[in-house]
Amino acid sequence: MRRFTKIVATLGPASSDEAVLRELISAGLDVARLNFSHGSHESHGEMIDLLRRLSDEMHKPITILQDLQGPKLRVGILPKGGIKLVAGQRLHLVQMGEEQELTETDDGILVIPLDVPDLAGAVSKGKTILMDDGNLELLVTNILGEKVEVEVVLGGQLTSNKGVNLPGAQLNIPSFTEKDREDLNFGLEKGVDAVVLSFVRQAEDIQKVRRTIQEITPDKKDTYLIAKIELPKAIENLEEILNEVDGVMVARGDLAVETSPGEVPILQKRIIQAANRKGKVVITATQMLESMINNPRPTRAEASDVANAVFDGTDALMLSAETAIGQYPVQSLSMMDSITRNAERNLEEWKLPISTLVDVTDDDAISVTRAACELARARQVSDIAVFTNTGRTAVLMSKARPCVSILAFTPQKRTFRRLGLLRGVKPHLVPFANSVESMLELVEGAIIDTEAHSPGQKLVVISGFPVGEIRLPNFALLHEIQA
Repeated sequence: MRRFTKIVATLGPASSDEAVLRELISAGLDVARLNFSHGSHESHGEMIDLLRRLSDEMHKPITILQDLQGPKLRVGILPKGGIKLVAGQRLHLVQMGEEQELTETDDGILVIPLDVPDLAGAVSKGKTILMDDGNLELLVTNILGEKVEVEVVLGGQLTSNKGVNLPGAQLNIPSFTEKDREDLNFGLEKGVDAVVLSFVRQAEDIQKVRRTIQEITPDKKDTYLIAKIELPKAIENLEEILNEVDGVMVARGDLAVETSPGEVPILQKRIIQAANRKGKVVITATQMLESMINNPRPTRAEASDVANAVFDGTDALMLSAETAIGQYPVQSLSMMDSITRNAERNLEEWKLPISTLVDVTDDDAISVTRAACELARARQVSDIAVFTNTGRTAVLMSKARPCVSILAFTPQKRTFRRLGLLRGVKPHLVPFANSVESMLELVEGAIIDTEAHSPGQKLVVISGFPVGEIRLPNFALLHEIQA
């Protein structure tokens, strides 16, 4: 079975049926991503309720990830079927206003509306404008008042509402929109476990959302916040962003469009290493098994891509269209699970050196988790058990990258649900333990109930001491199972 890396699956029309969801959970789904760029509050609410019910029935904790849309730069309304753009063609681009549809100048130049605030002020002559995930490329040749004159460099079919990218442009657009606020309010009411923020450029973008959560629901201010790293500005401010978030997502699609495809593999490694040094969760996303949208098997390059993300040290891998709208959602998740299991069997040979993980610190809690790792290796233990209220101890233990699984015990249901995002962590919802003896009873019960065990089996238990106090871990215990 897969021991460490978690799998995130985006839910959509192809995976909204209860029978398909059951198959996805059985195939190894750990985290369900709900994309709030699509769907209604009603449909998302029904999905959250269904996920919670299936999670309880199947005894499998499922972390629910709410992905906020953020500002979307898009093409306006075009004729049905779109328009054909050819290399060398001249176009005029205008900011979408009351007139949202395609028009034409007196001399036959097409005027395309774009939902891009201050379009003429955001670009300059010689800059590039990309559309449809970079499949179409335009060169800015002139600024004509409120119009932007461009020449088509890479042509193709352009349809309504396709995405627009302005590489290198300084856009004065808030990353957190009014729609995002309404969606966040809804998600918090429904009890989502983590929120993904789009269009993050700086630490202040995260701080604003934290303040909003504090205003909306103060009791959920500890909701995990995950920043999509998709813009060059976010790369530039990566360290300060990592100081404010609980995790990051390597959004490779937009990164490739905003930078270049050749830079993405290096940026992926850089982001994963930086997140691990800071003790933050990292999800690698976009086109991991893209060909499986329409095919029952992936390409060899995609299989290598998934395995290499595991070797890079990612906590989780994400499926997008493969499970949301693809023809083979369950097969896609099963394939990712299979590739990941094979990669994990070879981690010792190909993983990054442990020195790249978690900054050296005099923090006692980090020292205890590192000691637990060494004890697990030296004494050949089967598991490391951690007791946690907020999940922080489980995060630290996960980032220490032990060679065995982490059994995380918590009495808090909110903590239990979000632990499913953490690499190598198996969550257990248990009563509050107020003594070492009660902790060991809970650990032994979990191992005997759910895992193959044998007398003499060893495990490491870490917790705060005195037991019963809410504090980070300060002791590690080597325990041998007698029964």
